[in-house]
Amino acid sequence: MNEEIKQLTELQVIDLEIAKLDAEIYLEQSALSKREKAFNERQASIEALKEKIEAAETQRRELEAELADELGRIKERQSKMMQVQTNREYQSLLKEIEDGKKSIKEKEEEIVRIMETSEANSKIMAEEESLIKEEETALTKENAAIKKHAGKIEGKKAKIVVKRDSKAKNIKVSALRKYDMLRTRRNGKAVVGVVKGVCQGCFMSIPPQHFNDIMKGDRLLNCPTCQRILFHEPEKDEE
Repeated sequence: MNEEIKQLTELQVIDLEIAKLDAEIYLEQSALSKREKAFNERQASIEALKEKIEAAETQRRELEAELADELGRIKERQSKMMQVQTNREYQSLLKEIEDGKKSIKEKEEEIVRIMETSEANSKIMAEEESLIKEEETALTKENAAIKKHAGKIEGKKAKIVVKRDSKAKNIKVSALRKYDMLRTRRNGKAVVGVVKGVCQGCFMSIPPQHFNDIMKGDRLLNCPTCQRILFHEPEKDEE
């Protein structure tokens, strides 16, 4: 194998190891982020319930005030009935009293409905608050554990990065630039083998003459399809 390709292949092994460590941290942090999102949604749900309960309490007080006013008007009309002199006045007051009683009944029913809804919401909120306390404790512990683990991984990664930088110094700038560009575009795999004339990156066939040049291994050659840097990789029975 060409020495330059060998160096790039070894560099790729290091880079893939670094990428694996980054992925490990990312997965843990993503899982934590999902739990934090669910926690925040539960908090928002509790706040929404609080607002509903408070709004219902305000509405109940307003209805009770209206109810008291209506009762006062009914008593006032009942008193007037003792003083009316015509049947027309009497019937008018009677209708106003009946309308008032109907309004009182409707308000009483509405107050009962509001109280029942608030009671149900208060029960749900109490359950949610109990759960969120448990979740908050678990999240705090998990966050601390992930930070500790991430710190260990970062320490391990730092040592590998030093090794990577040392290895990269021995590679031509032009080759390293091409490798880094391909690594970014090809999901970390910039250098791949060719087995039986097939690129192991995109699994497309390599033209015969191009494959012959790759087998010589005297210069960097790319796959015509995916542009990855290629090297001849013998089959097991060829080794």
